[in-house]
Amino acid sequence: MSHSLHSWRLAALQMCATLDVRQNQCQITDIIAHNPPNPGDLLLLPENFAMLGAGADYRSIAEAPGDGPLQQWLSGLAQQYQITLVAGSLPTRVTGEKRCRSTSIVFDAKGRYITHYHKLHLFDVDVADGVGHYRESERFIAGHTPKWFSHQQSQVGLSICFDLRFSYLYHWLRQQGCEVLLVPAAFTSVTGQAHWLTMLKARAIEQQCYVLAAGQVGHHDSTRQSWGHSCIIDPWGNVIAQLDDQCGICYGKFDHHLLQSLRQRMPLQPNSHMTISWSK
Repeated sequence: MSHSLHSWRLAALQMCATLDVRQNQCQITDIIAHNPPNPGDLLLLPENFAMLGAGADYRSIAEAPGDGPLQQWLSGLAQQYQITLVAGSLPTRVTGEKRCRSTSIVFDAKGRYITHYHKLHLFDVDVADGVGHYRESERFIAGHTPKWFSHQQSQVGLSICFDLRFSYLYHWLRQQGCEVLLVPAAFTSVTGQAHWLTMLKARAIEQQCYVLAAGQVGHHDSTRQSWGHSCIIDPWGNVIAQLDDQCGICYGKFDHHLLQSLRQRMPLQPNSHMTISWSK
């Protein structure tokens, strides 16, 4: 195995999306151009990178996974920079349904569509902020299948935003051999300040994985505000790169030796011979 397979970088892009799709595309293009990735890097975009804000018509930009103008543009970016690009979430069509799915879509360094993942846990909560009531299920349908893919001979697990609160998903991804966990997000300012970094660190520590988290940031309109603080966390729970409330990209090196050494020194996977007896 060549040394390059051990030295690629994780990259989290942070932005402030609005209802203007073209403006959001320009924002992403400019952010990448000002701090470009290296060939072989893995770049994650945040949730709802193409459209975000009150009254967003997600159905108007919904595409089929692997096909459509937005994905052609993403494919071009991946090919231009020779990176694996993960579109944090894009609305995708569901046959016979008015609602969409919230979908992460993966493109390889040649711009080829690799796989997609539909968000499992929808954000139906009440939050003490300008929006107050979030009902994602009114416009989206939950997925039902966890997904992962291979990058530089490492397995990478997919998730989206609210999934972060459901640790069993990440435990399952670790059992499939994942070494990196992706969390594209649009965490609210209130929930982000309270829980964002704590949960990201917990997922990294308990699964002994790198966690790459790319968030929306700032005011999207007069009511909705996102927390930002995109970051990269190593398997020991150290934050190795982080943004605050600015748009940009943070980079962190993937260290395969560190990950394998930690897993060998502190085995956390269940022993197949272990039995547990539950009693009252």
